[in-house]
Amino acid sequence: MAAEAIALNLPRPHLVRPHRRRSIQPVGGGVLLRWTLIALALFCVGLLLVLPLASVLAQAFAAGWHTYLAALVDPDTLSAIRLTLLVGLSAVALNVVFGLAAAWCVARFRFPGRNLLVTLIDLPFSVSPVIAGMVQVLLFGLHGPLGQWLRAHDIQIIFALPGILLATVFVTLPFVARELIPLMEEQGAEEEEAAVSLGASGWQIFFRVTLPKIRWGLLYGVLLCNARAMGEFGAVSVVSGHIRGATNTMPLQVEILFNDYQIEAAFAVASLLALLALVTLVAKLALEWRYADELAATHRVRGQVNGGRR
Repeated sequence: MAAEAIALNLPRPHLVRPHRRRSIQPVGGGVLLRWTLIALALFCVGLLLVLPLASVLAQAFAAGWHTYLAALVDPDTLSAIRLTLLVGLSAVALNVVFGLAAAWCVARFRFPGRNLLVTLIDLPFSVSPVIAGMVQVLLFGLHGPLGQWLRAHDIQIIFALPGILLATVFVTLPFVARELIPLMEEQGAEEEEAAVSLGASGWQIFFRVTLPKIRWGLLYGVLLCNARAMGEFGAVSVVSGHIRGATNTMPLQVEILFNDYQIEAAFAVASLLALLALVTLVAKLALEWRYADELAATHRVRGQVNGGRR
């Protein structure tokens, strides 16, 4: 290489100084533009996030701690809290199982209909939750194709816990799978193949090789899925029947209390729901800060995969 460079009267490779990237200097009011954008961003955050949250908390405690606690220990509210936590945890557990199976299938195998499967996983992102609830009513309702059979076997799905769980699972279906698929595709299957060659069983490969590599992507998907499950309103509203003390989740309980002009109680439940969302957000931010490189690689590869598919 050096001899060729001398013959061609070119600089030798080891003498060529690396090109240094120049920092971009603000021109034509760049500083003013930067601070204007920062101020605009802070204004939007304050107007759309901080101010509404502060308003919820102020309204919740407007009548004092006694009224606030009394609203939370109301039997209907306690039932809504229990149902929200039960449905949220159950939906997360089911989506973890589905997400792991779907990610393993898509990332490790090539088969006819693979792209269709990936598209169907993203379907809940584009379908309105209200439509998803209506489809379940038409399918499992009394006049639906399965309604008479379910009634004959004393199985109730609509206006009961199974229907609420199915609706929540549907709207949260993509979160875990879409976090794991690009991550597992990027990592490849070399380590799993090496484990197979060493005689490891399928469960040993999963728990000792695959799971440690995807654990933070899985946890990230779980956090997103949990936040979406607890705050779901549209699909659950359609299939729940709004039965007080039985099928109302916390978002539905807020609506009922507000419509009954129990403003302090409605904002008390809303503040608790907001607190759960903030806990999830803090956990998400802590996860992003601690494992930023791995999560950034996940989102980067997912964007490349989505861009290639489009």
